[in-house]
Amino acid sequence: MAELLETASLGLRLLHAPEGALDRPVGRSVTIDLLEPGRYLTGGELVLTGLVWRRDPADSETFVSSIAAGGATCLLAGAALLGAVPDDLVAACRHHRVALVEVPGDVAFADVSEHVAAAGAAGESARMSASLARQRQLLSAIASGRSLDEIAARVASEIGHACRVITANGRHVVPGPGELDAETVDTLTHRFLTADMLPAVSEADGRGYSLFPVGSGLADRLTGWTVAVEGDHTGWPREDLDMVHEFGAITALDRSRRDEGQRVRRPLAAETLAHLEAGASPAEIATGLRQSGLDPDRPLVLAVAELGPGGPPDAAAAVLEDVALGLGPSVVANARDGRAVAFLPSLPDLTDQLRRSLSRLSPALVRGSLSVGLSGESGLGALAGALEEARFAHRVARSGGGAVTLSSSEEVTSHVLLLATVPDDIRRTYAQRVLGPVIDHDQRTGSDLVSTLDQFLSSAGSWTRTAETLHLHVNSVRYRISRVEELTGRDLTTMEDRVDVFLALRSL
Repeated sequence: MAELLETASLGLRLLHAPEGALDRPVGRSVTIDLLEPGRYLTGGELVLTGLVWRRDPADSETFVSSIAAGGATCLLAGAALLGAVPDDLVAACRHHRVALVEVPGDVAFADVSEHVAAAGAAGESARMSASLARQRQLLSAIASGRSLDEIAARVASEIGHACRVITANGRHVVPGPGELDAETVDTLTHRFLTADMLPAVSEADGRGYSLFPVGSGLADRLTGWTVAVEGDHTGWPREDLDMVHEFGAITALDRSRRDEGQRVRRPLAAETLAHLEAGASPAEIATGLRQSGLDPDRPLVLAVAELGPGGPPDAAAAVLEDVALGLGPSVVANARDGRAVAFLPSLPDLTDQLRRSLSRLSPALVRGSLSVGLSGESGLGALAGALEEARFAHRVARSGGGAVTLSSSEEVTSHVLLLATVPDDIRRTYAQRVLGPVIDHDQRTGSDLVSTLDQFLSSAGSWTRTAETLHLHVNSVRYRISRVEELTGRDLTTMEDRVDVFLALRSL
């Protein structure tokens, strides 16, 4: 904008400019004489107007508020119609922090637009040249063996903002100056998976983060990567934005190289899984694991996953593989039944790690669900049994409902095992027979008897603990439980009736 004001042939006169306004790059120029033109702006425009819309001073506030909401960077007002730019327009521009420039009556708007277009073309050409030079440098760095971490550090140094690469499930491909805490990652991945368009801005841990796509923005975000840069990109110089986008493109190339390495191992993993399903000898399984990059002497945990309903056959494998990369040496293959099977390292907190990583994908599973079953730790000679254990745990997970469900081997030794083997219609009938009157009472009166009962049983029948958890008086809890006993005909002081009611609750 400063360059435009310095053009003597145009004779432009600055009337108002907020701090920093003259240093902002000017986008396209738009000539408008509607009273409320904001809906026709996309942001960054230089607006030219002949003031035809102005009938009284109040119109200035209406016009300027509209273009400010539309994202205009500057208003150029012609003096030809009124002889000068009115003070009420200056006041409105001050109020909405919009730069205002007066165009002399003898200067045509077409001359201003042509000058802006010419300057924009020259600037775009310069940016393209600089972008190509940077891309060559980044590609050269990759070719010379520089890691993605080193290139990210270089980009961060250039733009002055810490730069990381994170997957949709929260795995740090590039940790930057350090991995983010779990809560911040939860926030960023949720924003990444739910944003209509990228880049998008997210607030987490008291600061802003800008999330840029890696590769095509149309790719499946369940297994997508994002460049997470500290700060709000909407106010950054164009050169900095270009550099981040270029880093995103380089990251996509690096990911393709990594994926190629994974693709080489997939047939070996599939062959090993086929041998395991066919009852091959431990020696054959050991050979397959070794060829797949795993140590057959180390204990493993098997996971079975399914993305439904009707998800692409390879989608569950892709999701499981992406999550498994953050756990250590592992391989994933598709079994004969179409479900994905992963050979995972045995870790002390494996179940918790998987549950947290997979739960981050829930926002992207609006029309589907991901169910995962885990076996216990197993050595080479017991992998066939571990596979069956993981498949049974998967059946339990499928019965759990929800966008993402994970069941481990520990859970299939509880009441969940019993309920998972009962057909859905029988479970629903049982629950209705035992708790139907209570459910109907809640629906009619909104009395929350079911939730009180659930908490009462979870608290081992403790009146005080139930009251504290629900923030109720103990007498209120006693009254609600007595109503449950009246409606169900059960005596909750007896173990038999408590078990019946508990199983009915879990069958809902």
